[in-house]
Amino acid sequence: MAADSVAREREANQVLFRAVHDVALRHAGEPFHQVVSALASTLPGTPRLDEAEVRRIAEEISVGRDPSGL
Repeated sequence: MAADSVAREREANQVLFRAVHDVALRHAGEPFHQVVSALASTLPGTPRLDEAEVRRIAEEISVGRDPSGL
């Protein structure tokens, strides 16, 4: 059903946001390359983020921001 699909997508997005938030908490202010490594090892496979989006998120975290919205 469509409602099940929406619920699965919402849950996948929540897992993604939580992963970004956890990396932001642990790695805020660290050098960009360290944040990218942390994101790469933490982010779930779905939904997939393209390389540009991962870089943007890492840049935000490396300057001390939490782009997760949590």
